[in-house]
Amino acid sequence: MKTKQASHFQSMPADYASLCGMFLPRPIHDDVTYHNTVEIADIFAGFEDRMTADQNDYLDLLCELIAKYETANAKPSKLGGTALLQHLIEEHSLSGAGLSRILGKSASLGPMILRGERKITAGHAVSLGRYFGLRPDVFLR
Repeated sequence: MKTKQASHFQSMPADYASLCGMFLPRPIHDDVTYHNTVEIADIFAGFEDRMTADQNDYLDLLCELIAKYETANAKPSKLGGTALLQHLIEEHSLSGAGLSRILGKSASLGPMILRGERKITAGHAVSLGRYFGLRPDVFLR
């Protein structure tokens, strides 16, 4: 799977205009557009250190559009913070290492939180809320 994702990333244009020519970011109003936007954004996952400034700007815009749609269409959750996080990780096809990148901490922190070995702190909740477009307090339940 990684090879396929790497080849998709390598075929991505490096400049903003070409990226928009490939997939023009627009406000998301339905599930089809949402899934298409997520699919394009996922291609960039794990390549942040190799991306051009234009690719970073493009990905930032896609993530903002995705977060806005998810926030507008979020259903109230009765899950506890860790259960909610595990659900979001699965829904977004993230790994424990991906969670660590979101938190900006050591590579082992994400898997430890998912296994229940570490609790979600207020700082983690803020980072998670920003990434998933949710209020941070939902991760502290």
